[in-house]
Amino acid sequence: MKAPTLIALATLLGSSAFVAAQDAPAAPARPVRTPRAPTAEQLKEFDKNGDGKLDETEMKAMQDARRDKYAEIQKAMLEKYDANKNGKLDPEEIAKMRADREAELLKKYDKDGDGKLSDEERKAIPASERFMGGPGGPGGPAGRSGTRRGGAPTAPPAPPAPPAVPADPAK
Repeated sequence: MKAPTLIALATLLGSSAFVAAQDAPAAPARPVRTPRAPTAEQLKEFDKNGDGKLDETEMKAMQDARRDKYAEIQKAMLEKYDANKNGKLDPEEIAKMRADREAELLKKYDKDGDGKLSDEERKAIPASERFMGGPGGPGGPAGRSGTRRGGAPTAPPAPPAPPAVPADPAK
């Protein structure tokens, strides 16, 4: 008498688990990313058929060139700033790289000599130079995660908070 009851109970539990698993909501679909229109510079370089837009082959060539350029820049930055030679840039090394880049941009584009770049002076920086540290490139606005592609933080971490002062137990 016990065996049929246990078999029935096991069957009932197994089928309810199967039904519960079927009712789980599906993961939300990733939003479709709309590609940005190519810049005039990109069209001039990659629009091989001269139709004023990039077809699939031209777009792939542009993406490959961008990936190659980014890899070259990344390699050069590691060679120059990876002081401990661990193959990645630590927060202190990133801070040094940014400081050097900011000094370089100030020297070249700070027309009024006030020691900072105004909005107009930033707009005067060509897109090809904004790649490192400008809008849309590493060091520019980050995504929701606060990191750039590859997981590198967008800024050095904040210093640790001071230790909490324990409450006076005598009170």
